[in-house]
Amino acid sequence: MQQNETASLRGAAEAFQRLVDQSSCIVAFTGAGISTESGVPDFRSPDSPWLVNKPIHFSEYLASEAARIDAWQRKFRMDDLYAGAKPGRTHRALAKMVEAGQIEAIITQNIDNLHQASGVAPEKIIELHGNGSFAECLTCQRRHELSFVRGVFEKSGCPPICEACGGIVKSATISFGQSIPTEALRRAKEISESCDLFIVLGSSLSVKPAARLPLIAQHNGAKLVIVNREMTPLDIYADLTIHDDIGNFIELLI
Repeated sequence: MQQNETASLRGAAEAFQRLVDQSSCIVAFTGAGISTESGVPDFRSPDSPWLVNKPIHFSEYLASEAARIDAWQRKFRMDDLYAGAKPGRTHRALAKMVEAGQIEAIITQNIDNLHQASGVAPEKIIELHGNGSFAECLTCQRRHELSFVRGVFEKSGCPPICEACGGIVKSATISFGQSIPTEALRRAKEISESCDLFIVLGSSLSVKPAARLPLIAQHNGAKLVIVNREMTPLDIYADLTIHDDIGNFIELLI
C-alpha cells in the first residue's frame, strides 16, 4: 500500500502537476463523472433516467424481438435526453494534453463519444464499453448510422436487421452480459502495463475488469492518481486522491 496524499484542492493540483511533469507515458482512465456536467446522466445517481430506461441484458436482446423493440425505445429516449451534449472541461483538458504529447492514451468507460468530439484522435481512445453514437450488426459488424436505424424503426415498429447479412443490429455499446471487445481490453492492459502515470477521472472503479487496470498499472511501477467526487475502492492504493468536482479541479490546471 502506498501513502495516500491529501491536500487542499490547489495543493492537490500542484501535486498532480508535479506527477505529470515527472512522467513520460501517461494514461487517462475516464468514467461517467466527467460527462455529467455535459448533461449526460450517470448510472448510479438516485434520480438517474437510467433507472427508468435500464439497459436490456444481452442474452435477452438476442433471444427476444420484443426485448429488442424495448431496447431501441429506451435507447432513443436516452439519446434525446442528451442530444445536445458538448465536451466539458475535463474532455477539453484531456484533448489538450493529448495534443501536447503528454497523454499517450485515454481508456474510457463512457459511450457518449465526447472524447472524439473534443478533438482526440480515435486511435488515442480505447472504448471499453463501446460507443453509443452508432449501431452495428452483431454478425458481420457492419456499421449502421443511428439516423437510418431510427427512421426504419419508427416507420416500421420493428427492430432493425442488417441489410448486408440479415443479422441483428444493436447499438455499438457493451450491454450487461456482453463481453468487452478482446482487442480493446488487450490494448488497455498493454498501455496500463507500460505507463508511468495512470490517472483515473470520474470513475467509481466498481465495474470489472476495467477496475483492475489501475492496479495493473501500479503493479508495473506507475504512479496512481484518482480524481472522483466520491471515494472509490482503490483510493487506499493511490499516490494522490482528489474528492471534489472534477471540472473545478481541472480548471486549476488549464
